[in-house]
Amino acid sequence: MNDTTDGSDDQALADEWAAALAEDPAASEGADEAGQEGDAGSTANSATETASVPPAAQSEGNDYTSATFQNVQSDGVAVTDENSNLNMVLDIPVTISMELGRTKINIRNLLQLNQGSVVELDRLAGEPMDVLVNGTLVAHGEVVVVNEKLGIRLTDVISAAERVKKLR
Repeated sequence: MNDTTDGSDDQALADEWAAALAEDPAASEGADEAGQEGDAGSTANSATETASVPPAAQSEGNDYTSATFQNVQSDGVAVTDENSNLNMVLDIPVTISMELGRTKINIRNLLQLNQGSVVELDRLAGEPMDVLVNGTLVAHGEVVVVNEKLGIRLTDVISAAERVKKLR
């Protein structure tokens, strides 16, 4: 094509953009505000608007600057950052508790409890215990004795998706 044809095409495209912006006052107001702001915070807005306005519409009368974007590629650095964040989380202490069962009693009966009293729980003998981490149910298990100490053998671990679902 020759220069005369390119110039008329550019002008026609610029006229179409001007007409479109005239139809939508909110878009033209946003463009005016972005052009009037001179602080560093408006730089991101200008770059976004530059990317959305075709180069033909960026004539001498507009205060737009063209932005160039680099291709983003994974170089593995983010993975090591995630690993270091994970290592920090791995050292956070949590409280694990095992719950045999629960019961509700009134204060009169609570005050009458003494040594040798038996409190009936809502669970049956042999029924799995709840394993709680910081008060959140994460598993079920059965009581075992290891080196004369009580322990728990996990029989059912609740998936992370189910735990998140219960939090909502």
